[in-house]
Amino acid sequence: MKRLVVLGILFSAGALSISAAAWQAPAGGGQPAPRVVTVEKLHDNLYMMGGQGGGGNSAVFITAGGVVVVDTKNPGWGQPLLDKIKSVTDRPVTMIINSHTHGDHVSGNVEFPATVEVVTHENTAKNMEAMRTPTGITPAPGAPVNIFKENGGRGMPKRTFKDKMTIGKGPDQIDLHYFGRGHTNGDAFVVFPALRVMHAGDIFSGKNVPLLDANNGGSGVEIGKTLAKAADGAKGVDQIITGHSTVMTVADLREYAAFNNEFAADVQAAKKAGKTPDEVASTWKIPAKYKGYGEPQAARLRANVQVVWDETK
Repeated sequence: MKRLVVLGILFSAGALSISAAAWQAPAGGGQPAPRVVTVEKLHDNLYMMGGQGGGGNSAVFITAGGVVVVDTKNPGWGQPLLDKIKSVTDRPVTMIINSHTHGDHVSGNVEFPATVEVVTHENTAKNMEAMRTPTGITPAPGAPVNIFKENGGRGMPKRTFKDKMTIGKGPDQIDLHYFGRGHTNGDAFVVFPALRVMHAGDIFSGKNVPLLDANNGGSGVEIGKTLAKAADGAKGVDQIITGHSTVMTVADLREYAAFNNEFAADVQAAKKAGKTPDEVASTWKIPAKYKGYGEPQAARLRANVQVVWDETK
């Protein structure tokens, strides 16, 4: 328990949150707060499940053969998520799809039954074997080094895809797409075509400056292009479950692609003009036209500038 409690790293909304205790101690002491998984019903057989401190948004898709879960949150949140799923259906969980490798989206895997099939992009499977620390993140003392190795490989994917995979058919169909590097090098877009809904994971975590995880293959130069490809490929999609924010639209996704392309272009132009990464990070502001975008933490902005800088020759 101590190892999970001390993880406690919570980053800005829409970014990466890794805070991992079954109970979170409040500031100033007192009784810890229980982990509460929230539920938003999108369709009769599709729910978005969140929870403050729990990590990324989970999708719960109820099919004729069982329940498919997209992303399983922080360590210690797998069982609360399972319990909440039981409140909306008595069907068993048969499959987990992880959108990418980060601990706040995959760690709950180890708390699900060993019979549950885990599916990811092929690069994410490799990243989950290593569980490298994301770019710009300093793990808390005592944080799990590799939760899957510590659990004997439980929760690791045994089924992967490269560019596209279709699971099921008819009303139960799920389409998995990979459009390129971005947040990591294995970001999967999960589409439920019968419901016109997509789960984007943290490559579209919300309207914010993303975490560019170069340590796990992410790219500040490519992310905008990848998002644009996803927007073009999201035909028949009305709703997008974001990694850490509210449900959004394809228009929001397309705007986010432009935002990230503009950021990369700004950094590249500054490098060409002879500025330093520190100068760029200290002066760059979110353009006024991107209304409602969260102001970035200084460390996140500086790290992202460096990622684009290093990719630009």
